[in-house]
Amino acid sequence: MIERERRFLVASVPSELPPPHRIVQGYLVTRPVTVRVRRQDDSYTLTVKTGTGLARVEIERELEADEFDALWATADALRIDKRRHVIALPSGHDAELDLFDGALAGRMIVEVEFDDDEAAAGFVAPEWFGREVTYDGRYSNAALASEGWPDDD
Repeated sequence: MIERERRFLVASVPSELPPPHRIVQGYLVTRPVTVRVRRQDDSYTLTVKTGTGLARVEIERELEADEFDALWATADALRIDKRRHVIALPSGHDAELDLFDGALAGRMIVEVEFDDDEAAAGFVAPEWFGREVTYDGRYSNAALASEGWPDDD
């Protein structure tokens, strides 16, 4: 229920990437609570998130395809399209490298999830990770869908 996640820009993409998952997600609400529908490959989820920064409440429920389609139709103005490569790190964590398509084509973010605050605090990012944006709400997927990529990058 509590998601602990650190997010980073990407300094350089690793040369060897595993096959990606295709993800499209649409936002029904972005403030003060985020409500999202997502299709990842052949699965569908509804997600509600509250909070900002490292630790947020996240509740997910599986959807049937027709439920996703009905909600997707209402999220037509706030959508994200991306390819996610899940990369095993030497630390034992997985990096989720998102390569955006559509309006955000060419942009990249990598995130790592943790079981607890101590693991998150002790994580040392690999060299290919760029600047950390965990506490910069402009880089949340909801903000990217509604506001686009921040001008300072």
